[in-house]
Amino acid sequence: MKLENYIKNDWKDIIENEFQKDYFSWIKTEIKKDIDSSITIYPPLDMVFNAFEKTRFGDLKVVILWQDPYHWAGQAQGFCFSVPEWTKLPPSLKNIYKEIEASLWIKNSTSWDLTPWTKQWVFLLNAILTVQAWNPASHSKIGWEIFTNEIIKTISDKKENVVFLLWWAFAQGKKSLIDTKKHIVLESPHPSPFSAHRWFLWNNHFKKVNEILLKRWEKEIDWKI
Repeated sequence: MKLENYIKNDWKDIIENEFQKDYFSWIKTEIKKDIDSSITIYPPLDMVFNAFEKTRFGDLKVVILWQDPYHWAGQAQGFCFSVPEWTKLPPSLKNIYKEIEASLWIKNSTSWDLTPWTKQWVFLLNAILTVQAWNPASHSKIGWEIFTNEIIKTISDKKENVVFLLWWAFAQGKKSLIDTKKHIVLESPHPSPFSAHRWFLWNNHFKKVNEILLKRWEKEIDWKI
């Protein structure tokens, strides 16, 4: 199983060494073991690296980080928080849309697919890239965080002025991987209904990102879907 073959753009050369390491072989072994046992894996294997394929390393300006993919059928796309437009709106994404509408005075559509963001330099990264169907965090121990920690460190080391959006304690635990002298980190609670009222709503992160970009004379992100 050649998972790494699904990365075909500039990321491939940048992270090629990670694919040669023992832990990455272990990731593939564990996924194959599940598949051989007729356990469904989300997202589909050809979408595991979707975030990388849609947002080239050279274009990346914003990182939104979350934990692992949705574990219900038809939801996981290889991006954090995003789901296909024909599926039910997840509660956390609903609150993300509420915050965008409140802070930017725009009305989002009924599409929940965040692919348009990925085409505007926004890297939607799950720290764990696969999950067993109906079994949340089931692949949290197979090595994915070793890989994505290296991704975060690589972004921090090789780029400048990236804006990292870290929502909730899990994502904020990655802050030590980021050189905050080179990059901007915005933190808040998670958009989940259990915590959004603790200042995810009204955090103005989407507005702040655009203000940061405009100050650099860079094009702002159109957060409207």
